[in-house]
Amino acid sequence: MRLALASTNPLVGDISGNAALIADRIAAAALAHADLILLPELVLSGYPPRDLLTHEFFLARCEEAAHTLAQHAPRDITIIFGTPLAMRDTDGKPTLLATNSLLAFRNGELLARYDKQLLPTYDVFDEDRYFEPGTRPITLDIPTAHGSTRVGLTICEDLWKGQDAGFSNRYRDVIDPVDSLVARGAQVILSASASPFVMGKSQKHRDILAGHAKRHNVFVASVNQLGGHDDLIFDGHCYVFAGTGTLAASGKPFGDAPLIVDTNALVQAAAVSPASPALSTGNHHDANDVRTINNLNDLNDLFHALTLGIRDYLRKTGFKKSLVGLSGGIDSALTAALAARAIGPANVLGVAMPGPYSSDHSITDAYALATNLGMQCMTFPIAQPFDGFTHATNAAFAAINAPALGEKLPDIAEENLQSRIRGAAIMALSNRTGAIVLTTGNKSELAVGYCTLYGDMNGGLAVLSDVSKQLVYALSRHINANFAQLGFSSPPIPTSSIEKPPSAELRPNQTDQDSLPPYEVLDRIIELAVEHKRSLQSIVQQTGYDTALVRRILRLIDINEFKRRQAAIGLKVTTVAFGSGRRHPIAQGWKHE
Repeated sequence: MRLALASTNPLVGDISGNAALIADRIAAAALAHADLILLPELVLSGYPPRDLLTHEFFLARCEEAAHTLAQHAPRDITIIFGTPLAMRDTDGKPTLLATNSLLAFRNGELLARYDKQLLPTYDVFDEDRYFEPGTRPITLDIPTAHGSTRVGLTICEDLWKGQDAGFSNRYRDVIDPVDSLVARGAQVILSASASPFVMGKSQKHRDILAGHAKRHNVFVASVNQLGGHDDLIFDGHCYVFAGTGTLAASGKPFGDAPLIVDTNALVQAAAVSPASPALSTGNHHDANDVRTINNLNDLNDLFHALTLGIRDYLRKTGFKKSLVGLSGGIDSALTAALAARAIGPANVLGVAMPGPYSSDHSITDAYALATNLGMQCMTFPIAQPFDGFTHATNAAFAAINAPALGEKLPDIAEENLQSRIRGAAIMALSNRTGAIVLTTGNKSELAVGYCTLYGDMNGGLAVLSDVSKQLVYALSRHINANFAQLGFSSPPIPTSSIEKPPSAELRPNQTDQDSLPPYEVLDRIIELAVEHKRSLQSIVQQTGYDTALVRRILRLIDINEFKRRQAAIGLKVTTVAFGSGRRHPIAQGWKHE
């Protein structure tokens, strides 16, 4: 069988536009003489459609578009793609219930409908909220030049069974959908997927696919959705595994070129020289281990994921340009570099906003970065508005017998006022230019509230909100070391931005470590607490850190939930990001033990 796997980048809800993308993919596969083309899960609606599924006519439009696609598709190629479908009552009328389905057509005829059986409802997933699970395994025979090949249909979680995300117990007593397909004689297991990117998860997926292939001695082929959708990023991976459990073919991660595979040729090639083992070589991360951040593949994937996330969020929300506040520090430098690579340096404006405590290198490093990237930078001093606010604010403070700004340092009110003036300044530029503001705060800061609500948190997309401070440094060094491979003409990030102590520069001689423990300590506590949900005692036991320190950090994580709830949407790249996958109450009394 000649098989085409076509990762596709749909726009959620754009049914007609997505149908056109699918039609283009089908036409390309037909020109390549494919017997079958497989497209991703819910590719017609885009994933995740969320409450769009509840809108009147949405499901009907998806079904109409699916059948129109089939009628206009080239002949003699089997097309299989994902779409939501309304369930029907005994009279054949559509109901308010829906399924997450695959439709298979050939020559305009519907061959099969498969409804996803395992519906993930954890982390960012809410599939039980929208879908009813399927109950039937589906196989079909695909005509080929050599006779026919029997394929079995699965969708995403049907293959992973939560093993990639640490939720395998959810399906402990569920019949394995792959077992059912093999029992029906499937020679090739097809998986249409929309699995969000997480660092290290692609290797876990490869291991799972290899395990299915080897255990049942069948081919396993998987295609994933591509693109950014709000906070989620999809890497568009395409894999084919032979019955030996070896990786027979794979597409380029984050690429959109269809993968064309001849399974007969793979069988013949494997008999002579088996493909390289697909099993893990230690580059992925066990759920019980703290993340290793210097893995080359992870850093490459992280770079491509973040640039894709920026590019698609702007493109799909209608923005063409972005603004980045440049402090001369590492976070804003990395954000600007990613933005420049995502949408082009001509479409990124850096804004340096020196204040009363800004160092000289905050300006020189900001402009050096802009020069390296080939982007424009401007200076918007905040000294004058800060003086005006100080005069007015001190008068108000005097009226209530409160200390004046800066009367005693550190002064959180004075520090936050500077940040909020910067937030107002860059949002004014956004209003005037139509450019979206990219916030620059990282996950470490957001976790403990080391950021200012309505100040440096102002913006439309929080690029680094799921990237720890240590990972910010690792990725910045990786970009500089591999600048040509990653599309830059020279190392973009100034060495001084990487090497100088991080500082908010909101009071004299300030550094982050005045308020926070060293980032290698802070990041480990955050990862164990947020991503692995460890207790106070467990973190202390595992790390050897002081109990009082760990308790203070856990308390900061808890009490700053109100800030995170008001933050700009962020790009998810770890197992647990602040956002839709972590739903903690703001007003709560749980104390970590």
